[in-house]
Amino acid sequence: MAIPGGCQCGAIRYELSGPPDRVSICHCRDCQLSAGAPMFSWALMPTDRLTVTEGAPATYRSSRDAVRSFCPVCGTGLFYTNPAMMPGRIDLQSVTLDDPSAFAPVNRVQTAEQPIWMAHFDALPVHRRFPGTD
Repeated sequence: MAIPGGCQCGAIRYELSGPPDRVSICHCRDCQLSAGAPMFSWALMPTDRLTVTEGAPATYRSSRDAVRSFCPVCGTGLFYTNPAMMPGRIDLQSVTLDDPSAFAPVNRVQTAEQPIWMAHFDALPVHRRFPGTD
């Protein structure tokens, strides 16, 4: 059963040959700077479970051991590898799956680096769209 996904513009497409082993929300500073956001959702799996079926991602070494892959056309972040920390494994930005709700996160990691205001995130008002339009 192939599980498809890709970047925003469609230049990069990929398939998973099975579900991820774990999905985590990461709050580390490296992820924050890569995304311009306070957190990422990562799906961890063996590298051989992921096949890029269209296009060729660009890469960026974001630290000594970490390599981030992204679409060179639209900039969508896609994959993260760190052979020193997780040999033979790859993290996939899970919201790039065609069904971003397919695999729910099971934990949050690197919370020591989250912005202090994330502690009150659940207390913020919720709007289905923009304030005043829902």
